[in-house]
Amino acid sequence: MTSSVPPSSAHAPPPASATVPYRLTRLGTVMSPDPDDPFEAEGVLNPGSGRGPDGELYLLPRLVAAGNVSRIGLARVLVEDGVPVGVERQGVVLAPDRGWERGATHAGVEDPRLTWVAALGLHVMTYVAFGPLGPRTAVAVSEDLRTWRRLGPVTFEYDDALDTDLGLFHNKDTVVFPEPLVAPDGRESLAVLHRPMWHIGATVPGEGSPLPAGVTDGRQSVWISWVPLEAVRRDLRALARWGQHRFVAGPAFPFEELKIGAGPPPRRVPEGWLVLHHGVTGTIDDAFAQQQDVHYAAGALVLDADDPSRVVARTSEPLLVAETSAERVGMVPNVVFPTAIEEVEGVPYVFYGMADSRIGVARLDRV
Repeated sequence: MTSSVPPSSAHAPPPASATVPYRLTRLGTVMSPDPDDPFEAEGVLNPGSGRGPDGELYLLPRLVAAGNVSRIGLARVLVEDGVPVGVERQGVVLAPDRGWERGATHAGVEDPRLTWVAALGLHVMTYVAFGPLGPRTAVAVSEDLRTWRRLGPVTFEYDDALDTDLGLFHNKDTVVFPEPLVAPDGRESLAVLHRPMWHIGATVPGEGSPLPAGVTDGRQSVWISWVPLEAVRRDLRALARWGQHRFVAGPAFPFEELKIGAGPPPRRVPEGWLVLHHGVTGTIDDAFAQQQDVHYAAGALVLDADDPSRVVARTSEPLLVAETSAERVGMVPNVVFPTAIEEVEGVPYVFYGMADSRIGVARLDRV
């Protein structure tokens, strides 16, 4: 495998003329916690999504029980006049019942992101396993959204040019592109966005935040890695082995001062690949706690159609900020957190977490 050039995290944002011609219009709440369900005692949030074999649209919400223990549920989306308005719950499809998904004092399978990969005929889910050493990205696959085959925690191919092992770091906000692209080494591959968390000191006191070679800004940022399609076709477990790591984008504007992370799976648009992302401001007290002094807003990146490691446009102002009471009051106040995009009757809708407590929907418009 070819070695990567050490990335730079000091990339200048695209010029102001490189606009993102999209906007989000909030439409309301589609899912709130069921007060009679202990699995939802601390909220429903941050769903994945997909179409089932029956053609119906489903959300896979994160269900949070007391003690911040998360499961992944299934809920059919109810539509009226072409607009998502609610859900019909259909149970739990993934629970933290593997040893690496739970620790002595905590547990969880969190924040699923789903991509239908037609080349494989599978839904590919990335999720966060909150296990003994903290959050780790994991992968599972399904044909029907109900039965999931775990492929295990993600591992990262070593790249000596980075002078570190990405497997040392916690990682979140991972999303798979829906179609194969050509990787830097020339092979047809699936691309994955992810967000390494450099602060090893959160789990090993005193270790601080060692950065890869070429990285000068330690704020959490979006990276890209690749999975050769041929390897996946030979053995699905290759979906959990990522290589050819590159920096994509870091915080550049005031609404994303602390960190950014990818949202829903990238959406192919005329301009390239549209990536909705969250940007964070405020103060983070504990990397793994439910924060109380942060603000999450939604922005957007446009990545080059052929080279998605290259940002061709990005929003300097957020597309959506926490304004309504449902977005401002909850387990983590002041949060809008987009995680899914689906079309209903040809119109794209974005599903997003609201204050880590509910799920909202917004219409995505091209302007």
